[in-house]
Amino acid sequence: MRGEGELVEEVKGVREVKEVKEVEEVREVREVEGVREDREGGRIEELFMSSGPIPFDKIKLEDYEPAMRRGMELENEEMARIADNPEAPTFENTIEAMEQSGELLGNVTEVFFNLISAETNDEMDELADKMSPILSDHANDIMFNPKLAQRVKEVYERIEASGEELTTEQRQLLRDTYLGFQRSGAYLPEDKQQRLKQIGNEMSKLDLQFSQNKLKEINAFALHITDEADLAGLPESAIEAARLAAKEKKSTSNPKSDADCVTNEWVITLHSPSMSPFMTYSSKRELRKQVWMAYNTICTHDNKYNNTKTVKRIVDLCREEAQIMGYDNYADYVLEERMAKNQKNVYDLLYKLIEAYKPTALKELEAIREMAREMEGKDFELMPWDMAYYTNKLQEKLYHINSEMLRPYLELSKVKEGVFGLATRLYGITFRQNREIPVYHPDVDVFEVYDRDGSFLALLYCDFYPRKSKKSGAWMTSFKGQYIDKEGVNHRPHVSLVMNFTKPTETKPALLTLGEVETFLHEFGHALHEMFSNCQYGELSGTNVYWDFVELPSQFMENFAIEKDFLSTFARHYETGKPLPDELIQRIIDSRNFCVAMGCLRQVSFGLLDMAYYTLNHELDTDIETFEREAWKDAVITPTVPGTCMSVQFSHIMAGGYSAGYYSYKWAEVLDADAFSMFKQHGLFDPAIADSFRQNILSRGATEHPMTLYKRFRGQEPTIDALLERNGIRPERKM
Repeated sequence: MRGEGELVEEVKGVREVKEVKEVEEVREVREVEGVREDREGGRIEELFMSSGPIPFDKIKLEDYEPAMRRGMELENEEMARIADNPEAPTFENTIEAMEQSGELLGNVTEVFFNLISAETNDEMDELADKMSPILSDHANDIMFNPKLAQRVKEVYERIEASGEELTTEQRQLLRDTYLGFQRSGAYLPEDKQQRLKQIGNEMSKLDLQFSQNKLKEINAFALHITDEADLAGLPESAIEAARLAAKEKKSTSNPKSDADCVTNEWVITLHSPSMSPFMTYSSKRELRKQVWMAYNTICTHDNKYNNTKTVKRIVDLCREEAQIMGYDNYADYVLEERMAKNQKNVYDLLYKLIEAYKPTALKELEAIREMAREMEGKDFELMPWDMAYYTNKLQEKLYHINSEMLRPYLELSKVKEGVFGLATRLYGITFRQNREIPVYHPDVDVFEVYDRDGSFLALLYCDFYPRKSKKSGAWMTSFKGQYIDKEGVNHRPHVSLVMNFTKPTETKPALLTLGEVETFLHEFGHALHEMFSNCQYGELSGTNVYWDFVELPSQFMENFAIEKDFLSTFARHYETGKPLPDELIQRIIDSRNFCVAMGCLRQVSFGLLDMAYYTLNHELDTDIETFEREAWKDAVITPTVPGTCMSVQFSHIMAGGYSAGYYSYKWAEVLDADAFSMFKQHGLFDPAIADSFRQNILSRGATEHPMTLYKRFRGQEPTIDALLERNGIRPERKM
């Protein structure tokens, strides 16, 4: 019989063996997890850290979340090293080190959130909803890190006091970094910082919600036409597009059906290439009203996509944020870092434009009204859903021209050649399509862009056609920005043009309107701003400039749209190859200012609405529709229809970064007219002027104040005179 001691020793031995076995098992599990982590890390590196094109063919939905989380983890480690650095803070070990951190996270979120706009689905939207507040928390943790904030402040104050020598770009980065912390509340008391964090988190959710609601509402509408008589007035191109839309709707709703059997059904959607020609040419007034009302009541309906409460909440949170920061209202906070500087200057511009353009706009409106009465009878009451239709009739009467007459000469592939050729003529750059580069959708084309000396300049993605997975409108964005790394390597940008142009049909290629050509030129101007960037720091490169300066390069390019020397390079009939007749070009030129004053007032009205929201210093407690009508009344000259609302779908100022900044389109228009007058004076393609524009405007990003850059190009500050002259506006003299 074994003694008690022996039994205890045996039990201990068993326990020790068991514990050793458990340790070994844990070690094995950890080793397996380590391999798994290594594999995931390697995959993340492969997908999002390559210096080459984005491997869209390899990225899967399930890759984004782990990549974002890994990116946040790495950036936290980088920031901890900076914050805990025992050495005294310097520009290099603090400001520059921060600017160079977070590469993986930046790469992942750049791709993901660009696709949320261009090629999304329900699963991506859900992931965006999940990750946006997490990413917001992460950004807040960095911005409100007291050690980081203090180091930045010490560097800024020491260099400001000592006059320590920095390059112009380094000094700008230092200023922007310090102001980034200051204007985010990093130097405020803890309780105010916590509230700012909460506001940031909620805003990230609201921005997404606003945009998703709008997209879903647009996609939900379809005007089904089964009676061919209801197509009266529509050009063949619009009818073909409507027939194609019907087939696509049929195949989407019932994938097993034979969509090709759809012959007498046509669909009009709220996407611009469908809606715009319908509103312009359809003689069926009740159907025009139906489409117009559908678009202008987006996100007002009693359903989960209603944006009314979202608008109020966004406006209130912006005001609260500004007041926590010590400002009376959000506009005061925003405009402090804009060319306009303050709301007085914004309102001065907007009301100066109203004063100059409104008399002409009222005459234009009366001419349209007379056109409608001439056609329909003296008692006809012109309504908003009639505007496009009778405006087009008046244009045809006065200038014998309409957008459909030009379509056959504006085939997309030729327009693309023309726009690219314009850049070649101005700046010497060339474009080579590369079909081997992966894309995120079959519609996307990729071009390698080379500089005058043959060096690689950029990648350019072109995504031209509407689809349910894409937001409406047009925009330029980047998958990768330009910067120069520590080894002196100049990383060139990967730029994307995303638009919603008229699609090809079964019988015709994509034929554009002149307005769509202008849109192409506009977004291409943004792209040039990105592609020509030659800055040391990514934070300052490309279009990372003041909001009221960023539209200068884009609106500048629009000027070429009606220049004969530009149109003659590509505008040829898609069937015969004959060039756009000189006589038709002259009609385009003659009609360039047709209803230009009404167009100006429309933009000004949006600017007034924007400013009305963001100059509030109290809670928005007014009905949105009533508030909107009161805000823009000085610039609106057409009837207001009860139940319609712009605010709930006004993405620019609610979810697009233009809050208290929509005026910048008109601000930049003053700049672009003034800048283009230099080209008109010296020659449209003058190489010296073009090179100066490139070197002083397009390549410098935010490395200096925009007015400094502009005056270096122009030799003086801009005035409104060039814009008035271009538009043929002669302000009435006050006696």
